Amino acid sequence: MATALVTGASAGIGKSFAEQLAARGHDLVVVARDEARLTDLRTRLEDVHGVAVEVVTADLSERLDVQDVADRLADPARPVDLLVNNAGYSLGSPFLENDVVDEEHLLAVLVRAPLVLSHAAARAMRRRGHGAIVNVSSVAGFLATGTYAAAKSYVTTFSESLAAELAGSGVTVTALCPGLTRTEFHERAGIRGQGLPDAFWLDADTVVRQCLDDVDRGRVVSVPGVQYKAAVGLLDVLPRGVARSRAFRRRHRPGT
Repeated sequence: MATALVTGASAGIGKSFAEQLAARGHDLVVVARDEARLTDLRTRLEDVHGVAVEVVTADLSERLDVQDVADRLADPARPVDLLVNNAGYSLGSPFLENDVVDEEHLLAVLVRAPLVLSHAAARAMRRRGHGAIVNVSSVAGFLATGTYAAAKSYVTTFSESLAAELAGSGVTVTALCPGLTRTEFHERAGIRGQGLPDAFWLDADTVVRQCLDDVDRGRVVSVPGVQYKAAVGLLDVLPRGVARSRAFRRRHRPGT
């Protein structure tokens, strides 16, 4: 039975990954800061799906906690076949209105943690000749709307680069780039998306289902939803200035 490790597994897209992977018969290692939520998730998944679920409590803004998870990924006695780097959040305010320490913590979670964990997982998987890594990025990474978008741009490019490096090894890498998805994420960031039609919102379970299908196909960049596939395609051909448009920033401003 394969084992998957999911960060940010206590809510939203990460929780959906855990649920769908358990339904597929994967044992799980679930990682997040909220131990109580993880314990509840473990109990439910073990009862419903009969899989083994290991709980790892970690704050991925802390380098030592990241290393604990990396060591778990590198453990040859307990191989992990699928890594989902999902943990993330947004500050929800413009760069210059945030404390730089908060920006550094954001960078640590969105960029440093996926880098460190992908390094540990990819080395272990390459030695075994099989495995898959999913790095949860965002359609925001194709825009220029602040440091969250910049971090997600890094995640997508990093994933593409790592996929190329691992070509032929039996290990795949997929950058998942969802658009607006109904989870706790936007509520915590103070991003309401007022005025956006329902058609712009995705369902977390659908996002994860489409991503796992793309992983099975070996696809490097997964963009769920025809509306966002079209948007990303347009951004590839439109002048770069469109990605810097204030219209995009207003859509994501807290309180709007």
